[in-house]
Formats: sequence, C-alpha cells, structure tokens
Amino acid sequence: MKEPRRTPPPLDAAALDRLALRYVERFATTRAKLTDYLARKLRERGWAGEAPSDARAVAERMAALGYIDDRGFAESRAAAMGRRGLGGRRIAGALRQAGIDEADAEHVRPAIEERAEASALAFARRRRLGAYGVQPADRAAREKALAAMLRAGHDYDLSRRIMAMSIDELSEFEADVAARD
Repeated sequence: MKEPRRTPPPLDAAALDRLALRYVERFATTRAKLTDYLARKLRERGWAGEAPSDARAVAERMAALGYIDDRGFAESRAAAMGRRGLGGRRIAGALRQAGIDEADAEHVRPAIEERAEASALAFARRRRLGAYGVQPADRAAREKALAAMLRAGHDYDLSRRIMAMSIDELSEFEADVAARD
C-alpha cells in the first residue's frame, strides 16, 4: 500500500526566495511568468510568514539583481521562433503570453519584421509547401498550404506570393533574402 504524500510546509520569505532562485536558474523566464509561478506555489502551500506575501516584489527583486531580463527573453524567443519559421503575429502572441510588456515587444518588432521573409521561407521549406512540395499542388492543396502559413503567423500577401512562386523563382527569392541578411 502506498504511503500518502507528505504535505510540504507553508512558505515563508526565505523559502519563497529559494523557490524563485531555483526557478530562474532552471528556466529562461520573465517577471510575469515568475510571478505566476510563485503565486501558484503560494496557493498550493500557503503562507507562514509574518508580513503578507508578495510574489511580484520577489520577481522585481530578481530582475533588479539581473536574474531576469524581459527584453533579452523577448529577443531570444523571437529569434528562435523566427528560425523555426513562425511569423510575426504568432511571435507577438507568444510574447504577450509570456508577459512581455509593450515597450519590450516594440523593441523586438523591427527584428521580427526584418526576418519575416526568411521565416516564411523556412516555414514553407520545412513543411514542404508551395514549390517545395513533392507534387504539383491543386487548388485545394494550395489553399490548405496558404492557411497553414497564415496560422503560423505570416502576412497574407507574403504567404500568397510564396505559394504562387515556381521553384526557380523561389530559389532567386531565397538568394535575395539571404543576401539581405
């Protein structure tokens, strides 16, 4: 017979700091994500400290110490998602979900827009869409491929242009994009 799980003790200020340090050493994170994590731990375990708990203050202190960098997180997340072939709308949504504030998101936006064509090409190549496909696509397959590009967050006009290109045009376009990067 299994023994019942031992209930962890309620948190105090020192334990909350230890949890926060352990979290930021293990994960690249933002202030908002750390605040949510600490708030969840407080709900699960309770509070035994004298002063009221403040997960946001702990997250701000971690940021002041340099353990959290929201702008750096946004830059690296946007670059990684762009390399995977995801578009600007999808990246912006992921940054909002991670709790990146508008100023940091605006700082990253020019880099996302600059890499939009390269990201769209990477997505089409990886998913074998348009001229990258093995067989010539019929109208339904082209519409399905276009829908996939749009769900990935790419601009409609760019997606349509890539789907309409032949393999030769695509090669030229790739070379132009690579030359700009």
